[in-house]
Formats: sequence, C-alpha cells, structure tokens
Amino acid sequence: MNVRTLCLGILWFEEATGYEIRKQASEGCFSHFVEASYGSIYPALNKLTDENLVTWRTETQEGKPSRKVYSLTEKGRAALIEALHETPKPDVIKSEFLFVGLFAEHLDKTFMTSVIDTRIAELEADLARLREEMATVDHSGSRFAIGYGMALYEAELNYIKNTRGLIEAGADPRQAAE
Repeated sequence: MNVRTLCLGILWFEEATGYEIRKQASEGCFSHFVEASYGSIYPALNKLTDENLVTWRTETQEGKPSRKVYSLTEKGRAALIEALHETPKPDVIKSEFLFVGLFAEHLDKTFMTSVIDTRIAELEADLARLREEMATVDHSGSRFAIGYGMALYEAELNYIKNTRGLIEAGADPRQAAE
C-alpha cells in the first residue's frame, strides 16, 4: 500500500483537508497502515486530482485562510477498489524499542527499566485510545481493523510484561560507563 491508496481510503469515508488526512494517517484510525507525512500526502493529492480520482473545493473560514477540501470521485472509488484487490505485502515491524532491547546488556539497568516502563505506558495509552475508538464505530471493517490493532498491542504488552526480566537482567551498568 502507498500514500495514494491511503488518501483514497480516508476520502472513501468522508471529505477532508490535507491536514485532516495527515491527522487520520498519523493518529486516527488510519495510523496503523502506512507512514504518511505532509511531504507525501500533498503530492499524492495533487496527482490524484490530476487523474480525476479526487476533486477539491475551496472552503472559506472566518478569520483564517481558506482551505482545500478533497472529495473522492466515482473514478477514485473504483481506483481504490482496484488497489485493494492487490495482494497485500507482508507486514513490516520496525521498533526503536526493540532495537534498544537488542543492546540491553550494554546499557544501565535503570535506563532499561525506564525504557520498558515508558513502552508499557505507550501501549496502555494506545489500547485505551483504540477501545474508545471501538466504542464509536459500527462499520464491520473498522471494527475488524481496530480489533486487530488491539490484539497486536495486547500481545506486545503481555510479552513485555512477562519477559521484561530478560533484558533488565541482561543490562550491565559497568558497560554503560564505557
């Protein structure tokens, strides 16, 4: 999947500005699919507009600059459905937390405990956010995606809580001083 497909997917549900698309892609229900920055969203929206897959209208705001609000066209809906028929690539897991854990034996135990506690707090916050989101959706696909995300976060949280001793015990404060 790419940013182009992500934009089409977000616009499937409702029209949005580039800012709103970025917000959905970074912290909303679409934040689990693909990384999307403003630097990738706006060029994608321009290309989608050139291909008549999305349209935009200017919306004036009192005391603020006007903004572009993007909408999906019927051609855009068909393009999204076509893109969804492509076999998804395998998931890619990238984790700075996991990278730090890889080197736990070279780090101070107090530091590792702090890193672990921080990651646990992040996961618990993410789970709470997804639970709130789950309570507001009635679309089966959204419920599936949110539930899947919750299952992944819960598994990671349980694994970290149950095995944190492995990397805390491996942490060596003597190595941290080197």
